[in-house]
Amino acid sequence: MFAETAEFHAWYAERCRAQKYRTGKISLDQLNGWIIDPDSGNLVHHTGKFFTVEGLEVTRSGRAVEAWQQPIIIQPERGVLGILVKEFHGVPHCLLQVKMEPGNVNGLQLSPTVQATRSNFTGVHGGKPVPYLEYFAAPRPGRVLADVLQSEQASWFLAKRNRNIIVQVEDEVPVLEDFCWLSFDQIDELLRVPNLINMDTRTVLSGAASRRLQDADLSADNFRGALARSWSPEGHSLHATVELLSWFTEAKGRCTLTRRLIPLSKVDGWSYRDGELTHDRDQHFAVVGVDVQTSNREVSGWQQPMFEPRSQGVIAFLIRRINGVVHLLVQARTETGAFDGVEMAPTVQCQPENYHHLPDDSKPLFLDEVLAAPRERIRFDAIHSEEGGRFYHAQNRYLLIEVEDDFPLEVPENYMWATLRQLTEFVQYGNHLNVEARILLAFFGFYKEDDQ
Repeated sequence: MFAETAEFHAWYAERCRAQKYRTGKISLDQLNGWIIDPDSGNLVHHTGKFFTVEGLEVTRSGRAVEAWQQPIIIQPERGVLGILVKEFHGVPHCLLQVKMEPGNVNGLQLSPTVQATRSNFTGVHGGKPVPYLEYFAAPRPGRVLADVLQSEQASWFLAKRNRNIIVQVEDEVPVLEDFCWLSFDQIDELLRVPNLINMDTRTVLSGAASRRLQDADLSADNFRGALARSWSPEGHSLHATVELLSWFTEAKGRCTLTRRLIPLSKVDGWSYRDGELTHDRDQHFAVVGVDVQTSNREVSGWQQPMFEPRSQGVIAFLIRRINGVVHLLVQARTETGAFDGVEMAPTVQCQPENYHHLPDDSKPLFLDEVLAAPRERIRFDAIHSEEGGRFYHAQNRYLLIEVEDDFPLEVPENYMWATLRQLTEFVQYGNHLNVEARILLAFFGFYKEDDQ
């Protein structure tokens, strides 16, 4: 435990110095342990485990571009993202670890207590066992606070889900050298720091987004008061929860998306250049090879393919006070690899550079409002990394932007106003909120306060 956040930063710096690692890109055809299938061109691990990179054909998407082909990650096994919680002097703390992931821009970030694929925790790699795994497998010591299968990035994974689980314990837990206990308040503060708390930690904790509002003054005539009313059961919502669920179900019913796996070698618009599989306009992402050496993982070295975005993304919720209650503008978004085809998503979720070659009416709705938002309207703004085990130097700018009172309540059919409490409740169920929306919920502990 750390009495002050400054103590954590000193500990984190020491652990960064202690861990030795090296990550570099190599040609896909030189990856040790991986095979480029001679018939399909698919990238496959020699064990048949971990994951594969294959081709996907998308048609009838209902988006600005109706059809395309792309590489996609196929990882049918479900990983475990688990966080241990324990109270110290009546204050809940989370056990997090400083972990190196090959795709992290800064090497080491704060990960959940357990962050492991099934191939990892069943020992396919032949390495050391995953610490603390016994707390997240039945019968387990402790009490389950949350346990749900949640989707991963559906632009790059096909129907990928991980088990997000939080377990509270009372007995003493031995703390290994790369692990530490942090309070929720300290975690909220560290969310201000770019690329420190990794994606997996943020998604597991997303259901606790409103915890800092429990003692807030519901009568306060400022933004924090409006947020507190947005979380309170007594806060008036523009739409009843059953209306939101009906809207979501209708959106899934309208979805015409069709997907078909195809050989990676047959993917149109993509080609091999300089040892990478890249988009012909050098947009979206590339499939690259990575060589990894590290001192603090289950194995000391490995090689693998990864997806490397060609530009930084923007992920944002527009928020508005409606009758004194903060509402978020939610999108029912058709997702390339989503389990059900559609999930609730932030207002804007895209790589803006991908739309430069398209006409203005093909840009995502509300993108201009997000990019042109005045500084005083931005309640949260930070750059954070995506999952560093599969994505290389993938970063997004996460934003919470409050719009003016004259912003329309009537919105296009794939959008809906919802309160913070309504969305937080949906986190309890899989395949409702996508990973980007869940991550944004985790940021509601911090924003720019005002007295309006």
